[in-house]
Amino acid sequence: MSITKSVTDILNGTIEAVKAVVPLEIVVEKPALFTQPFTQHSIGVLIGMTGDARGRIIIDGDELVFGRIGEAMFGMVLEGEMLESFAGELGNMIAGSISTFASQRGIEMDITPPTVLVGQTKVYGFTKAFRLPVTIPDAGSLMIVLMVEIG
Repeated sequence: MSITKSVTDILNGTIEAVKAVVPLEIVVEKPALFTQPFTQHSIGVLIGMTGDARGRIIIDGDELVFGRIGEAMFGMVLEGEMLESFAGELGNMIAGSISTFASQRGIEMDITPPTVLVGQTKVYGFTKAFRLPVTIPDAGSLMIVLMVEIG
């Protein structure tokens, strides 16, 4: 399997995962390649990937967008530690869906438990990554970053 096809499958899996997990209308913009560092601004979730597709997934957003998603999923406003915990669980659900999508395409992939990042953080230690901007009308935007090494 080519590296390009594997990365494309993981990007497509990410789009499908976000659409399946987030119960709101979403608009996914075109992915863009970038180099380090990545600056996370408010709340982020970092999840490691192991297996054929190694690397990390970061889901970055502000409290408002995570709060709106949580409210849509649970019917109540989430704040403080509850919101931070929810951000981690949302990341876990999305990454788990990506892993399932990848395995259906012959890519062995497992995920690590989520690490929640709060406040401004810079992430280094990768050569190339993809940014996948996701806009949720009336809620805000999420930035999904895929740092993938295939092989």
